[in-house]
Amino acid sequence: MPFIAPFSTARLPRIIFGDGAIDATPSEARAYGPRALVVTGRRSLRGLPVWQSLNEALSIHKVVVEDEPSPDLVDAAVARFRESGIDVVIGMGGGSALDAAKAIAGLIPTGNSVMDHLEGVGRGIAYEGPSLPFIAVPSTAGTGTEATKNAVLSSRGVAGFKKSFRDDRLIAQLAIVDPHLLQTCPKHLIAANGMDALTQLLEGYVSPRASAATDALAWSGLEAFVRGFFAAWEEAGQSSPRAAAGRADTAYASLMSGITLAQTGLGSVHALASPLGAFFPAPHGVVCGTLVAAATEINIRALMERDPENVALEKYARAGRLLSGRSADGLSALVAMLDEWTERMEIARLGEFGMTGDDVGKVVTASNPGGMKSNPLILTSEEVTELVERRL
Repeated sequence: MPFIAPFSTARLPRIIFGDGAIDATPSEARAYGPRALVVTGRRSLRGLPVWQSLNEALSIHKVVVEDEPSPDLVDAAVARFRESGIDVVIGMGGGSALDAAKAIAGLIPTGNSVMDHLEGVGRGIAYEGPSLPFIAVPSTAGTGTEATKNAVLSSRGVAGFKKSFRDDRLIAQLAIVDPHLLQTCPKHLIAANGMDALTQLLEGYVSPRASAATDALAWSGLEAFVRGFFAAWEEAGQSSPRAAAGRADTAYASLMSGITLAQTGLGSVHALASPLGAFFPAPHGVVCGTLVAAATEINIRALMERDPENVALEKYARAGRLLSGRSADGLSALVAMLDEWTERMEIARLGEFGMTGDDVGKVVTASNPGGMKSNPLILTSEEVTELVERRL
């Protein structure tokens, strides 16, 4: 009989999903109190009907995140609003806005610097909470951060870093996922974010930490991605039924990718995404999209050479059959399909962000060892170097 191995799950937010779900935001937020801090991206929310509703229901303060959030941005917001009596923090926007909101909500009650708690580069002080109530309203579909305990913060430059402030108490009380918000996303953003979600689904599916439960979540996300992503991408900004269905599938795939990664961790692509995003102005989704085909091919080759009985090989093959629609040779089909999609969507190479061959060594050295532990197997330095060099 089939044997289901023991597993445990991380806490998740309550989730409201569907077109029009954003309309619930004012009443849901008001339940926590009258004073809200809204953290959003550079695109103004003032054009959305919900903005007026929020202002009618709540006393609003606002923080705008122009780029990937930095520790300085978080600390400045905490200092500014520490004594403002904030009852609830609402993150509305892309992954950067939601990560910033998550960190700010976690630190306003104590006033601590995020550098007290940031993994790897912080002061190593244990986070003890509490966090303010946090509501996540994603306007893009890629990172799935609305479902995770990670707030990813960056400091760019030669000595830059991209690290997580991570704790179960940072998980949103509520995630409001409204696929209709994706209608305002430009085509290139849908491409990059979608490839991020696809990467997270694949990495979670083949992770050594995967379980029967996460396999089911990841697989449903992969099915939704295959079914709807290209409709969302090809008809970006349109209101056709095909585009609307595609946006719903894409938003669902992104949400499942976030839920999956919260349980399984991620693999070699995300191990490299941290230093690449820290050293160069490369958007996270673009990094994932440009690396996923080469990373998958190198993982498959390494597994066949060093661990041919690893269950990840059959999972890769199964994913290849799903993504390609072909029944034979799923491993080759998977790599070919990922390569084709990367070229079709014109995902940028790393060199377009200023990276050269001289930078490869420092990126490989700085790659996140924790991320590699959730890869199907530990890649050698030579294999990681090959992976990066392929996408220069």
